Amino acid sequence: MIVRKRSKGVRVGNLTVGGANPIVVQSMTNTDTADTIRTSIQIAELARAGSELVRITVNNDESARAVPEIRDRLLALDCHVPLVGDFHFNGHKLLTKHPDCAEALAKYRINPGNVGRGNKRDDQFAAMIEIAARLDKPVRIGANWGSLDQELLARMLDENAVAATPLPLQQIYRDAVIRSAIESAQMAEHIGLASDRIIISCKMSRVQDLINVYQTLASRCDYALHLGLTEAGMGSKGIVASTAALSVLLQQGIGDTIRISLTPEPGGDRTREVVVAQEILQTMGLRSFTPMVTACPGCGRTTSTVFQQLAEDIQSYLRNSMPEWKKQYRGVEEMTVAVMGCVVNGPGESKHANIGISLPGTGERPVAPVYVDGEKTVTLKGDNIATEFQQIVDRYIVEKYAAAALASPE
Repeated sequence: MIVRKRSKGVRVGNLTVGGANPIVVQSMTNTDTADTIRTSIQIAELARAGSELVRITVNNDESARAVPEIRDRLLALDCHVPLVGDFHFNGHKLLTKHPDCAEALAKYRINPGNVGRGNKRDDQFAAMIEIAARLDKPVRIGANWGSLDQELLARMLDENAVAATPLPLQQIYRDAVIRSAIESAQMAEHIGLASDRIIISCKMSRVQDLINVYQTLASRCDYALHLGLTEAGMGSKGIVASTAALSVLLQQGIGDTIRISLTPEPGGDRTREVVVAQEILQTMGLRSFTPMVTACPGCGRTTSTVFQQLAEDIQSYLRNSMPEWKKQYRGVEEMTVAVMGCVVNGPGESKHANIGISLPGTGERPVAPVYVDGEKTVTLKGDNIATEFQQIVDRYIVEKYAAAALASPE
């Protein structure tokens, strides 16, 4: 059993991050924010896929002016996902100059490494925090080792150089990221932002660095923590690296909100990072988002690809149906489905799932027994197995989960 480290709960729009609340999935757009139509469409797509917070770039006057319009477009689409403004370098100017933008956003993200240099840093940081406090907006103070506060790093390197036992350079970088985040959060509190309006993150791009930093961070503070491996990469590399890092931390009870920072293929679907985040949480038993499909990898007994196609089709069908199903069928996200390719493990796995089908392997009888809640109910055969199995899934959902919804006190 995973025991979550208790952090302060932070209200962000219509949800709460941290405390005893479920771990929140978030994502970020990659459109030009000034293009209100494309940005609104992408935000709605991310929200439909399951992103519970969506961050947008606010880097110039045009993007700042666009934020209220984007919010209004989303409300017209009945999309109420909280918007997070991502500020770098000039956030103090944009939030001051565009009060409608400051009001429309549900949260601000501030990078302490690039809010300003020298004496300007504190004043510019304070300007953003004062606006957040006045408007009661939460702030994520997000340190990143790729944009670390160079003045802080220089001081720490100088201190390390004269230490009796100097630390390795990599450890200095880790400590600097942690110190940047925590000291900035403490400064924000001193300025007037309540501690339960602060989320912090320390983004690293290497798995072991991220694990080390967040373990230390969690031991030193009780702020809500946002997890993410920054610059994770493309495709399987990005997925594997993010999963490896975040799974270790989540297993230790660390983390209140997560993002999977995948580099999409050219023209790729931005929602993939949302799906990966959900699947990490669901496979670890931390949350349920959509019915999970168990499918065998195939072997010499499964030279037919029928079970592979059926598994893919059923998984896509379940995920695509969830935005509507979750409104009607309470608990359907916890359903399990098994699509197996031969008699070796097929019947056993099928019996363990809510619904399972064991397709015939090479040389086996051309029949496919179906199991519902551990009991064999029907044997399918012929050319319409896939269609008939989907109909069985649909009937099961209506009969079991519609009844659950009606029985619910909510």
